[in-house]
Amino acid sequence: MSAEKRNNKRTNRFLFALNLGFFAGLIWGAIHQAFYYLNFTKITSSFLAEPFFKHDFIDTWTGFFIGWLFFILFSIVSVFLYTFLFSKVKGAWLGLIYGLFWWANIYLWIGPLTGMMKWIHKLDLNSIITGVCFFLLWGIFIGYTVAIEYTNEQNREPFNKKKEK
Repeated sequence: MSAEKRNNKRTNRFLFALNLGFFAGLIWGAIHQAFYYLNFTKITSSFLAEPFFKHDFIDTWTGFFIGWLFFILFSIVSVFLYTFLFSKVKGAWLGLIYGLFWWANIYLWIGPLTGMMKWIHKLDLNSIITGVCFFLLWGIFIGYTVAIEYTNEQNREPFNKKKEK
């Protein structure tokens, strides 16, 4: 396929957001679970399912997979929101801010009010730092992937510059 035809082909926003959200939730949900098992955080990766199930159930393997599904669904919704609002923004910087936005909402407001987690002053420092870093990386993953797809960011990649010469 020629470069001109490839540049004129439009990406289906709905399918792209669904696909990216699924993989963002799948990958980053597994990473969060690894952080939990390695004791970087005391917040289980199933924290989004906490308001709907008892904590004893969340600590089981079945609860873990249900919580992972909740994180995948959360990521899908978040990617839809990001894709439809910010798809024309170049670079990953907005993704960094987007991840921080979600961390702040979940850790400072929604999480404690719904029982997903304790209030931030009752969390240990490792859980707070791990949560911030986790959501920053998750946001960058989403922001950069969307920027690559919907802006001409791929033309700035060194690999593509070598091919054009």
